[in-house]
Amino acid sequence: MKELRVGDVTITNIVERDGAWRAPAAMFPDYDAAVGQRHLQELPAFVYDKVRDLLVITYQTFVVRTPKHTILIDTCTGEHKGFPAPYDYSKQPWLDGLQAHGLTFEEIDYVFCTHLHFDHTGWNTRLIDGRWVPTFPNAKYIFHRREYEAWEAEAEKGQERLGAEGGVWRMNCEPIVAAGQALLVEDDFQLDDTITLLPTPGHSFHHCCVEINSKGQRVIVTGDLMHHILQVREPGWSTIFDVDPPKAAETRLRFLSSVADTGTLLLPIHFPSPTVGCVEADGDRFHYRFIKCGCA
Repeated sequence: MKELRVGDVTITNIVERDGAWRAPAAMFPDYDAAVGQRHLQELPAFVYDKVRDLLVITYQTFVVRTPKHTILIDTCTGEHKGFPAPYDYSKQPWLDGLQAHGLTFEEIDYVFCTHLHFDHTGWNTRLIDGRWVPTFPNAKYIFHRREYEAWEAEAEKGQERLGAEGGVWRMNCEPIVAAGQALLVEDDFQLDDTITLLPTPGHSFHHCCVEINSKGQRVIVTGDLMHHILQVREPGWSTIFDVDPPKAAETRLRFLSSVADTGTLLLPIHFPSPTVGCVEADGDRFHYRFIKCGCA
């Protein structure tokens, strides 16, 4: 992804891992092979590995620089978490990416988590002397209050699902609150005049997109509202990872309808480079148009 300039804001990315990942039939319980293959033949070749029948999925963090703050949105899977294959890939590319952006851990002011699944909170913490400590010592971490409380309850009940599976909540989230670095916020949270939350529940209990506005221009980091461009063509196809699939589909359709043909730029976490794009209406479906230019 090239640097994206939105008014006074610049946005770049740090890729932890990308490439072919999961078969569409394994990703979407409602996948229709005939419909899906028709869409995939029409979509850009870089979103699908035809030979292996695998969707291309990227794991990345967005780096947002405003005139006042340096912000990270979602922090991938992180290191030393003990995840089994296929999530045991090298995490050095993420560290190299942070360094390539000229950043240190100490220079991050805010960390936004669209939700608290393991692949969006991993670099929140690092293992130091046997303890999980905040990776970014000077940052405030933005968690939606009800999202946090839902995963806390899951962990306490021992009924950990994707957000807390394998102790993820205890590794990636609880230590941030214990360190006094968390801001547990509501739906209407706003950081200055630039960054706001946009509630989009369904994938997780209280998933939120992050909306960025500057000088009349608008971009939205969509988290896991969509995992793959197929879901723009078929908004009703929720993934195996959604905590409430019908709600996720309803939210996705409403969101796509609201941004279609408005010029709003989207940054879906798992879409491969060039990632950024906009939505165009097409009857009861939509098109996602990737944008390679660095300017909004």
